[in-house]
Amino acid sequence: MDAVYEIPAPMLAKSVPAVPAPDRVEGGLSYEPKWDGFRALVAWDGTGVEIGSRGSKPLTRYFPELVEAFSRLLPGPCLLDGEIVVAVGEPGRQRLDWSALSQRIHPAASRVALLSETTPAMFIAFDLLALGDDDLQDEPFRQRRARLEELLDGVAHPIHLTRTTRDAALADRWLAEFEGAGLDGVVAKPLAQPYAPGKRTMFKVKHARTADVVAVGYRVHKSGEGVGSLLVGLYDADGRIRNVGGVAAWSDVRRRELVDELAPLVERDEEGATVVGETDRSRFSASKDVSFVRLRPERVLEVRYDQLEGERFRHTVQFERWRPDRDARSCTFDQLETVTAYDLGDVLD
Repeated sequence: MDAVYEIPAPMLAKSVPAVPAPDRVEGGLSYEPKWDGFRALVAWDGTGVEIGSRGSKPLTRYFPELVEAFSRLLPGPCLLDGEIVVAVGEPGRQRLDWSALSQRIHPAASRVALLSETTPAMFIAFDLLALGDDDLQDEPFRQRRARLEELLDGVAHPIHLTRTTRDAALADRWLAEFEGAGLDGVVAKPLAQPYAPGKRTMFKVKHARTADVVAVGYRVHKSGEGVGSLLVGLYDADGRIRNVGGVAAWSDVRRRELVDELAPLVERDEEGATVVGETDRSRFSASKDVSFVRLRPERVLEVRYDQLEGERFRHTVQFERWRPDRDARSCTFDQLETVTAYDLGDVLD
């Protein structure tokens, strides 16, 4: 057996407002919890482990305890799709902890080693892309899932198999109940479809609308100190980054901290001076200072939003968390929920 795996881009999901009915797609849907962690594709070829992320950033060095577990527990060479998560709390009262997970991405090897012992991670498997020399990506999900169940039968912690159901009513219950354990929604997967790297062929239902966006600049606070608002962008279909809105409501202390945190990303000209840009003016900002400090588009954050109007969020969005596992180029418009058009006349009637 000569199983050497190339890690593909992960298959993605499109946001929908509610758990979709099983007959939404031909062949039906399988529902599973949406885990709140780092998406990870794990390649175990029998001699070495490689952990790839959604943004193509290798995660292998950050989770040595998982590398050891995959080598020890997996019964044979395979390519898995799943989620890396960290749980905190006493048995019986545990929940996922995003903050503890995000701290695992650290440049210092000594810190990585310490965190692997104090906040060990788990891997939640939900798809099987290859087994031995067999590439399973062209197989329908129902078959890949069956092979995954066989592969992981009896495999112990920290590797887990996510639960699934074909009952939409039960998936609705999961959406409501599992939030208390730190999960953030439900995913619905077409049972008859093959694995589709980089394509949004699945559906996800979350408790609120969120988007992963790129920090592209900031405005100085009106007090003259710290970050007043952080400008964020998304990449369009042509690969150009578009300003889609701003994040504000920082505390005084946090505003000053952000200036230092973002300093390495500030764009500078040949003389080392800060590069300043301007946002488009409107009738509401005709007399305002619309200048901002430009940032290299490298840092990703997750935000909460209510509506998208054209190519911009209608209101100021709310900061949710930084996403060190995401690649900026993967932050595109197609992750956003598309609202079905509706005639205003019908609303008025």
